[in-house]
Amino acid sequence: MRYIDLRSDTVTKPTKEMREAMTKAMVGDDVFSDDPTMNELEALVAKTLGKEAAVFIPSGTFSNQLALFTHCKQGDEVIVDQFAHIVQHESGASPIISSVQLFTLESDLGIWDLNKLEKMIKKRTISTTRTKLICLENAYNGRVLPLEYFDKVSKVAKKHDLKVHLDGARIFNAAVALKVDVSEIAKYADTVSVCLSKGLCAPIGSVLVGSKEFVEEARTKRKIMGGGMRQVGILAAAGKIAVEKMSKRLIEDHKNAAYMEDILRKIPNIVIDERQRDINMVFFDIDDERKFDLLDYLFKNGVKILDYEDGFRFVTHNDLNREDIKKAIKMVEKYFQ
Repeated sequence: MRYIDLRSDTVTKPTKEMREAMTKAMVGDDVFSDDPTMNELEALVAKTLGKEAAVFIPSGTFSNQLALFTHCKQGDEVIVDQFAHIVQHESGASPIISSVQLFTLESDLGIWDLNKLEKMIKKRTISTTRTKLICLENAYNGRVLPLEYFDKVSKVAKKHDLKVHLDGARIFNAAVALKVDVSEIAKYADTVSVCLSKGLCAPIGSVLVGSKEFVEEARTKRKIMGGGMRQVGILAAAGKIAVEKMSKRLIEDHKNAAYMEDILRKIPNIVIDERQRDINMVFFDIDDERKFDLLDYLFKNGVKILDYEDGFRFVTHNDLNREDIKKAIKMVEKYFQ
């Protein structure tokens, strides 16, 4: 049975072109920086995001945690959103790997009160740690944060001699929504992590970008974390296509999400989260007690979804077309009839 999978854009399969490129990839030992295809990918991503250098990482969690490990020393403080991926979905890795203290600051869907942010920045004393890093996300769930906000956070960081790391897992989606080049978002952060295996369809990998000095140190820390890889150009071949071509088609996923939203609205008692409708996701809730059995019902009828916090999140991606979307939402409608 072929399932219509709305759980996430992480379920995307590599394209035929990617698979063919992987079979033909020139490879070498990446620990020695001898893999030509990987060197090309890292140079491509660095240039695309407007940074000096880049290093390939197996996963987004690994990439974010490597950024913290490289930026910080034991006991340093990192200010991060209370619902950030680093806090909520990375298995408590930060204190284990980096021995850092996470200060989780409440936001309005990713937007901090900057006066409060500035007040929370600490200087080292006999009783307090020092704040070393501010972490941001864009996109933040289904919301894209404006460049003006990033500019303000960047200025606060510079004022206090702090670094900024951007979890840009879906930064290409954010750039599409903002109608800007992806480097226009990345320029406000010292380091950026970008995922290739979500909407960009590569099978594995994230890339961490920053200054040459930072990336050189990150390579050493990546090895410490067990991330030294050998003939990894096979993966880089898919990653290059992800960046060069698949990033250009993300607008289709956004349009399909808008189409999904339109037909969901026709179902009684569905409440769309309007504030998280910037990219390829539709967040919504259903004012009906029967919603708690919806996941099982849809699965039995060929549709995969996830419960998401106190509602639902449906995600469009390259492996879905409009007929799939229409069929899936019709099953939702049928369940509540």
